[in-house]
Amino acid sequence: MDHEQALEAMQLFVLLISAAALVALVVRRVAVPYTVALVVLGLLAATLVPRREFAVTPDLVLFVLLPGLVFEASIRLEFGQLRRTFGGIALLAVPGVLVTVAIVALILNVATGLPVELGFVVGSMVAATDPAAVIATFRQLGSPRQLATLVEGESLFNDGTALVVFALALQNVSSRPSLFDGLTAIVVIVVASGVIGGIAGFIASRIIATVDDHLIELTVSLAAAYGTYMLADTLHESGVIATVVAGVVIGNYGRRIGMSHRTEEALDTVWEFVAFLLTALVFLLVGLAISLDQLVGALPAIFWGIVAVTVGRAVVAYGLLGAASRFTRLGGHGRPIPMAWLHVLFWAGLRGAVAVAMALSLPLDFPQRHVLQEITFGVVLFTLFVQGSTVELVIRLVGAVPRGKTTGAAA
Repeated sequence: MDHEQALEAMQLFVLLISAAALVALVVRRVAVPYTVALVVLGLLAATLVPRREFAVTPDLVLFVLLPGLVFEASIRLEFGQLRRTFGGIALLAVPGVLVTVAIVALILNVATGLPVELGFVVGSMVAATDPAAVIATFRQLGSPRQLATLVEGESLFNDGTALVVFALALQNVSSRPSLFDGLTAIVVIVVASGVIGGIAGFIASRIIATVDDHLIELTVSLAAAYGTYMLADTLHESGVIATVVAGVVIGNYGRRIGMSHRTEEALDTVWEFVAFLLTALVFLLVGLAISLDQLVGALPAIFWGIVAVTVGRAVVAYGLLGAASRFTRLGGHGRPIPMAWLHVLFWAGLRGAVAVAMALSLPLDFPQRHVLQEITFGVVLFTLFVQGSTVELVIRLVGAVPRGKTTGAAA
């Protein structure tokens, strides 16, 4: 990168951050979610400014923005709450993703004639709830902590599963591996990634325990967040799952064995700021990556994509998780998951930057590439605009928020 390119990149970064700050100030006075306003701004910018000025690449989202977002969310997950909801999270993060992928592929095939193998590619791109989208929308809604853990935990872990399934779906288009091989690969990657993250989190926690300098400890946490992601990706495992596990270990074990009160405050404050910054960039870039003109001609296919995702989410939330909780008491404390919580889980299944990144990463010569991208982009916009704007209303209507609790529009 030469001097001129570096200067242009820095100018663009400052412009995006300034725009995010301005949007944050504006939405404090209007009933519009912060994330939705950022996407709208990105869409407007992409329409008014030549697209060559904004090169939104999948690597930018997956390697620069995503590790920080999932790490910040995971260090706040309390192990006690995570343990009580882990059965539900695991069910949503693995079988739930696979069921959604299959339903999306089937409905798109029947309704639009899209080949099943390509339907599986679309399904893998839109199956997982996006960590940035869900966490940014859900954080300030004032619902029970256990429900928040279930929503956040699902969005963190199933993102890694969706990326694995996406890679297998691409491979399926050309080589057609067996179902057994595909399921085995998913299990191996999930387990291996968890082990990598656990080891990395343990080592980082022990290093932090030997240091009494909050600046060095913050630096170690930053290295753990991005280093774990890069290591797992280099070993062809899931960077998302590894980073989430590392964050959970540091946020619980690391706090317990050696963090001073000052370090804990610094860790939470700094990573909260990092997450705010990355969330703003993520949703601005989502808007910049999507061309509204291209979506108009694909509205019928997008419509069926939205129907497929909605049906898949309903089956997973009410059928898979709801039925399982009645028999196995996944709700914790020996009680099934309340129906009100299932309503929230159904409607809070937003899609965002990771789906966009996967769509952008499709090879240029991939069959029906533009159609697959347009369906994915359309689903993302629908979930962000419609569900993202109304999720707080749904939570209030079903009674999953304490009476009298008020939240900001920036949620």
